[in-house]
Amino acid sequence: MGTLLGIIALLVTLVAFIPLLGVLNWIAIPLSIIFLIICVIIKSDNGKTLCIVSIIVGILRLLLGGGIV
Repeated sequence: MGTLLGIIALLVTLVAFIPLLGVLNWIAIPLSIIFLIICVIIKSDNGKTLCIVSIIVGILRLLLGGGIV
């Protein structure tokens, strides 16, 4: 269950890499944080790792794109 949540979070973050969809990161990051909390509760190590990667990638994308693009 936790791995599935991590994969979903990572897929949403990867879709945000498409040009002009960078605003999607503003949805992907909070979604990944919520999924991370769920993964911590259900003790899924793979899910936690995927969610953390998704959060880091989303934040880096926002920093490189100036917060919007």
